[in-house]
Amino acid sequence: MTLAQRIHHLAESQTIKMAKMGRELAAKGIDIINLSFGEPDFNTPEYIKNAAKQALDENYTFYTPVAGYPELRKAIAGKLKRENNLAYDFDQIVVSTGAKQALANAILCLVNPGDEVIIPTPYWVSYSEMVKLAEGVSVFIDTTVEQNFKITAAQLEAAITPKTKAFFFSSPCNPTGSVYSREELAELVKVFEKYPEIYIISDEIYEHINFGEKHESIAQFPSVKERVVVVNGFSKAYAMTGWRIGYLAANKEVAQACDKIQGQFTSATCSITQRAGIAACEGGLESVLKMKEAFLKRRNLVYELLKNIPGIKSNLPSGAFYFFPDVSAYFGKAHQGVVIKNALDLSLYLLNEAHVAIVSGEAFGDPKSIRISYAASEEKLKEALYRIKLALAKLT
Repeated sequence: MTLAQRIHHLAESQTIKMAKMGRELAAKGIDIINLSFGEPDFNTPEYIKNAAKQALDENYTFYTPVAGYPELRKAIAGKLKRENNLAYDFDQIVVSTGAKQALANAILCLVNPGDEVIIPTPYWVSYSEMVKLAEGVSVFIDTTVEQNFKITAAQLEAAITPKTKAFFFSSPCNPTGSVYSREELAELVKVFEKYPEIYIISDEIYEHINFGEKHESIAQFPSVKERVVVVNGFSKAYAMTGWRIGYLAANKEVAQACDKIQGQFTSATCSITQRAGIAACEGGLESVLKMKEAFLKRRNLVYELLKNIPGIKSNLPSGAFYFFPDVSAYFGKAHQGVVIKNALDLSLYLLNEAHVAIVSGEAFGDPKSIRISYAASEEKLKEALYRIKLALAKLT
């Protein structure tokens, strides 16, 4: 069988791959602590689950409009106005099978073969692969831990060419946890105002896991709002990863295009999930804030533990639930014949030696770093960091 070239060019998701490897070792009876997945370890709030049960009882079991129930899209529009001061009509919102599909829809609807898409590094593993599927070209802007993994306006402008079609970023960021302030976004907007043909895809899925001031969306700036595609969802804030529901908000032309392309791929997401989504939008933020408080405690715990490991260089993330430390101090070292040449080698070493699953920074566009998720209990985090410290100490 000869497969299409696009599948050969497409990289496997490293987060999914590392989680799979961890599960395979666990199946052999090895005690693996998995810090590779970006998944809250909390249960979905009861009021959301109750809404799903009620939807079943009321027979919401039939096809829905491709873009989602109008009631859900209106609830999302209400959320965007109430929490973000962003005004969208319900027909400017498309509900998808997770925020990942919403991002893919936007890329496929905006990018032509040869178009350039600017992506700050480190970036979520799927961004560049989505651009690749659209036959676009990813243009990376490298950042460092010293600059808190955020680009400057000067870096942005230097990356723009006549072929630039879109800018693709997240705030709060996966994998670094960095958060752009209103002032920092305003500086980027000044650049975009000079280039009215560039679209901005803003991944805001970690909006509510923000330990600083309130979340700031780049769509709040009137001069660029019509060119911004805001992508968000329910998985991180409401612990609804398995429910598979996300959405985008955009100008009507882009929203209609995403509705059209989704109609040929998956149609609408699950009807029961959509009814649960309405409850999530309208149920307040009490459960969200409790989860955020727990994540903040875990962040502070992991930060202190990382500071006690020689050779680890990390910032203090302002959001999401990840650390992205520079581990290049260990490159060139070895233990029992295992030589650490890069972050991927180190990730595999920690999986096999410390029995802790993390993800190599190469997958996120930074080969010097690793991603550690702290979406786990404090007990597991303490044990995992203890194991990592012992395993790294063996490298000489």
